Amino acid sequence: MKSSSILKNLSLTLSSNIFSLLISTLVILVIPKVIGIEEYGYLQLYIFYTSYVGFLHFGWNDGIYLRYGGELYGDLNKRLFNSQFYLLVIVQFVIATVVYMVAGHLHFGNDKLFVINMTVISLIFTNLRYMFLFILQGTNRIKDYSMVTILDKLIYIVVIIMFLLIGKKNYQFLIFADLIGRALSLYYSMYLCKDIVSKTPLIKKNDFKETLMNINVGIKLMFSNIASMLIIGIVRLGIERRWSIETFGKISLTLSISNLMLIFINAIGIIMFPLLRRIEESKLSEIYTILRSLLMIVLFSGLLLFYPLRSLLLVWLGNYKESIMYMTLIFPICIYEGKMSLLINTYLKTLRKEKSMLFFNVITLLMSVVMSFITIKILNNLTLTVLLILGLLMFRAIITELYLAKILKITVCKSIVSEVAMTVSFVFSGWFFSGTISFLLFFISYLIYWLVFKNDVKNSLLILKGYFYQAK
Repeated sequence: MKSSSILKNLSLTLSSNIFSLLISTLVILVIPKVIGIEEYGYLQLYIFYTSYVGFLHFGWNDGIYLRYGGELYGDLNKRLFNSQFYLLVIVQFVIATVVYMVAGHLHFGNDKLFVINMTVISLIFTNLRYMFLFILQGTNRIKDYSMVTILDKLIYIVVIIMFLLIGKKNYQFLIFADLIGRALSLYYSMYLCKDIVSKTPLIKKNDFKETLMNINVGIKLMFSNIASMLIIGIVRLGIERRWSIETFGKISLTLSISNLMLIFINAIGIIMFPLLRRIEESKLSEIYTILRSLLMIVLFSGLLLFYPLRSLLLVWLGNYKESIMYMTLIFPICIYEGKMSLLINTYLKTLRKEKSMLFFNVITLLMSVVMSFITIKILNNLTLTVLLILGLLMFRAIITELYLAKILKITVCKSIVSEVAMTVSFVFSGWFFSGTISFLLFFISYLIYWLVFKNDVKNSLLILKGYFYQAK
């Protein structure tokens, strides 16, 4: 792939993700200001539930992404994808109907039942849209992929503003806004792939074999993603059950703010997979080392933004002072989740190591269950429970990267130890000190880290520049 094409795709994904960042920031900072803490808790519960609906396609879409990622859109068998889409429509409506009927017979409160019913609707919109997003992303139609992402967020924020202007400030209308954004962006993604959707459905025996092949390939990645999300999800669910919907909302706000930086990381990750699939395997180790050096210095530089951000949030969201306090314990997750998203998972998918991804996520999930039980049920300690989130994600990133480093035949031990030291420095200085002292303590650690790895960063930039020069 030419360097101009890479830069174009990167600029497109960055633009769409910057837009998403602006919308997410607006929603994260403004919504808690205009609705009550309990209402915000139910909104976060809806967001929490909808983050898991993608798993109810059983890896179908993941299999399509893994099997056809790197191919050209024009080379795809449109009739085959047409039958896959309509089969997925049928399956998703059946699942949604079953969940809706079961939920109606269980003894939930009105608010929780409403959240579950809206999640059922979101299930259909989300999973059908995923198929087209994976097709667009896997075939390198990054511009179209970005436009779907932008449209979803744009409609969401416009509808939210309309509801707020007419005085509709409860969480139900905010959920409606999300569903409208998902529905219209699904329609637009279908328009972009109209040569797949517009054909008359003609489902044959071989189409069911194709479905099973996609699920067989993708289900390992799906279970891996489920385990990955449940690592934090188990902890969050424990917080909601043990404490209150208000506490759940406050901790969720902290996680939302901490994950904002990942929007930029995901922007790069979107183009990485189809690109790496086309690169010679012998070059993967060198590219990994280059990207790792540059990524980590960027991520640790991003931690410096925490200090002015914390000061602004204390002024703006006074009712969420407890949330902002816990940000010190959670904010460094962007380091480890960023590395997992951009580098480790992308490389493991490229090398088709879905089973290994699943293995490490399951190990960490089991740790999450055991440790959550200890911190929540036995110790009844919210602070340790929040800190557990960071500890689990650190553990998962470290053991998975050590495995990947063994495959790539590179050494990362020195870097991992340095990153753990930086994380401990950040948490310690932020939790036990405040204001200028807290910032100075971490800044000293940051300068030491920069001095240790500055040559690696410079060399990586030179090598990367050479790659771009050769690609022209």
